[in-house]
Amino acid sequence: MLDQLLRLQQFELPEKYNKSFTQQQETKLKEAQVRVGQNTKFFSSALVAALLVIAGTLTAQDVSYNFMPRTDFAKYRTYKWVNIGGAHPDQIMDAEIKQSVDAQLASRGLTKTDSDKADLYIGYETAVNHEMQWNAWGSRSFGMGMGSWTSSTISVGTLVLDMYDPGTKQVVWTGRATKTIDPGSNHEKNMKSLDKATAKLLKNYPPKQKS
Repeated sequence: MLDQLLRLQQFELPEKYNKSFTQQQETKLKEAQVRVGQNTKFFSSALVAALLVIAGTLTAQDVSYNFMPRTDFAKYRTYKWVNIGGAHPDQIMDAEIKQSVDAQLASRGLTKTDSDKADLYIGYETAVNHEMQWNAWGSRSFGMGMGSWTSSTISVGTLVLDMYDPGTKQVVWTGRATKTIDPGSNHEKNMKSLDKATAKLLKNYPPKQKS
C-alpha cells in the first residue's frame, strides 16, 4: 500500500498535457479581458452620450415669437434699423447683431434702407450684464410713442427683435432668443451662437396666418 502511494506522488502528467492545460487557461483569461474591455467601452460611450445630452440641454437656445393678427407681411419689402433702446454697448457687437439679422431678412426678400419711407422699422434689445425690462414699443426716439403691450424681463444673453409698421405705429412682429450672447465667451463663439439664434428666430418669417 505504501509503495502504491509513493508511486502516485511521483506520477507526473506528460508535458503535452501540461501545455494544453496552460493554453486553455490563457485563452479563457484573454476572453475574460476582452469582455471586460467591451463592457468598459460600452459604459464609457454611454457616459459620453449622457454628458452630451446634458450639455446640449444646458446650452439650448429657446426661441419664441408673436405677431399682430391679420397683418399682411407681403407688403413689407424694405426696412430700416431704428434705436429703441437696450442695444449692445459695444459698437462692433451692435453692428454684428444687425448684420446677422440683415442676412436672414435678405434671404427672405427684404431690403435694408436708410430711408424714413421704409415699409418696416426694426429695432433690437439685449441684456448683456444684467436683466432689464422690455416693452414692445421701445423708446420714443423715432416717434413711435409708447404702446400697451405688457412689459417683461429680458434675461442676460437674450436677444429681442421688434418690427414696427411706421404707418400704423404698431408692433407687427416680436421675437426673442435666449442664450444668444455670453459676456464670458470669446468673440468667435458669440458669433456662432448669434447666427444660430437669428436663423432660428426668423426661420418662420413671414409668419403663416390662420385662415
